[in-house]
Amino acid sequence: MNLIRFALRKPISILVLVAGLFFFGIGAVKDIKVDILPKMNLPVIYLAHPFGGYTPDQMESYFAKNYINIMLFANGVKSIETKNIQGLTLMKVTYYEDTNMAQAAAELSALSNRIQAAFPQGSQPPFVIRFDASSLPVGQLVLSSKTRSNNELQDLANVYVRASFTSIPGLLSPPPFGGSPRTIEINVDPAQLRSHNLTPDQIVEALRINNQTAPSGNVRIGDKNYLTPTNNTIKEVKDFEKIPLFKGGVQNLSLGDVATVKDGADITNGYALVNGKRSVYVSIAKAGDASTWDVVKNLKANLPKIQSTLPEDVKISYEFDQSVYVINSVKSLITEGIIGAVLTGLMVVLFLGDKRAALIVILTIPISIISGVLFLKLFGQTINLMSLSGLALAIGILVDESTVTIENIHQHLDMGKPKALAIWDACKEIALPKLLILLCILAVFAPAFIMTGIPGALFLPLALAIGFSMVISFLLSQTFVPVMANWLMKAEGHGNHEHDAKTKGDFSEREDYDDNGKLGKFDRFRLGFMKMLDKLLLRRKFVSLTYLIGITALAVVMINIIGQDVSQG
Repeated sequence: MNLIRFALRKPISILVLVAGLFFFGIGAVKDIKVDILPKMNLPVIYLAHPFGGYTPDQMESYFAKNYINIMLFANGVKSIETKNIQGLTLMKVTYYEDTNMAQAAAELSALSNRIQAAFPQGSQPPFVIRFDASSLPVGQLVLSSKTRSNNELQDLANVYVRASFTSIPGLLSPPPFGGSPRTIEINVDPAQLRSHNLTPDQIVEALRINNQTAPSGNVRIGDKNYLTPTNNTIKEVKDFEKIPLFKGGVQNLSLGDVATVKDGADITNGYALVNGKRSVYVSIAKAGDASTWDVVKNLKANLPKIQSTLPEDVKISYEFDQSVYVINSVKSLITEGIIGAVLTGLMVVLFLGDKRAALIVILTIPISIISGVLFLKLFGQTINLMSLSGLALAIGILVDESTVTIENIHQHLDMGKPKALAIWDACKEIALPKLLILLCILAVFAPAFIMTGIPGALFLPLALAIGFSMVISFLLSQTFVPVMANWLMKAEGHGNHEHDAKTKGDFSEREDYDDNGKLGKFDRFRLGFMKMLDKLLLRRKFVSLTYLIGITALAVVMINIIGQDVSQG
């Protein structure tokens, strides 16, 4: 009650608060991150250790068991799962809830580096990957060319395309897929080796010595200091054939005399089809804290720059854009909000015949939704499919708050009360019932606050979106709506004090609601509808039983007709 009294006594303060919510909410709508899914923050870290040539049993014996032994020193580990395949050990380390995952990742990296001394010679440190379900691929960059092979396209993607991603914040990308890595094949002739008394190890040693860079030095000539880099790396494939071979004495023997050199590719172990054709693509993902929409938007803006680094016969395109689902959901929410506001306004005009009251109801809907987005941003949430679902559900509920308030104000005005008194009595009369309705609806979503894991991460944004928008809508119906009604609505044509006693007693039974001596089309429709309800109430048992049987039969028929699937297609 004090809230209503404060609103009617301090209308300017209420309007300033509402304007502040609206304008700060507009800023939040522009700045809030847009994702496909909410941030999961799963307590899981993956460790991958490749080592070529080892069998699954060897990977388990030499790598997996050593990792498990050292991980016993880690804090907060709940379970460890290992998978060993040829040349790779993959481990999934699960931690307890509320574990500091940044500290856990740093600790796991330190322990994995410490155990490197126990591994076979030539082993490199493992990949420690913090996986988040919200860091899913958001699209793919597809490279195509009419003249180049997929192996060449993969080499271009790896050298030029991925190097361009450093200027795009929040973008993650694994290596390209679809072609085989470029490989220089050196096929040695065994007969030539035997004739020159050479071994394969001498060939390998010659390749190593003649294809490397050495530290550079300086040559001072006069007053100038010249840089003298020593770069022995081979630039052309044919230059491999000119590498000299030595076998104890000085001979004019080169690699081309005992072997053939070919610019080829590694063994194909997978391929990609895009639109039915072999292609090369680079998967695009976003970092855990980045905005999907910002990453996709910045990537599309940088596509011309990336294209300029590639040869003219190579074309790059962005395909399988996943951000469209979120953007379409945002558009659907806006469309639903507009339709809801317009239909609600039309119903107010149709039932109450008051255009100004309809305007008040329409204004509360966008203010509630925008304010809800503001509080979502303040609580660290993002715009995603779940929060958008919550806002969409809230639209159907929050329109009732202001509509009920306006209708009750009209009823009290029709009793002949002064406008200020009618607004006060109307808002005071329905304040408690509306509060109880609000609490009952919010209680349905209260379990989302105690859920953990993936269910908690998914349903918390939905519950917060519904809660924030509905609470704001309730407060607006108790403050903003009375103030605007006091300023905009007219008291004329709603009755007078002379027939106050009459209207209080039989208002709901009157046929002429406007007291103008005429019965309009809508009044006749309303009167006919009320008469039909009176007849149905006389046969309430029959009507209830018929409705129950009919709706049950319809539900059974629809269950048999509707399709079943894991997810929506």
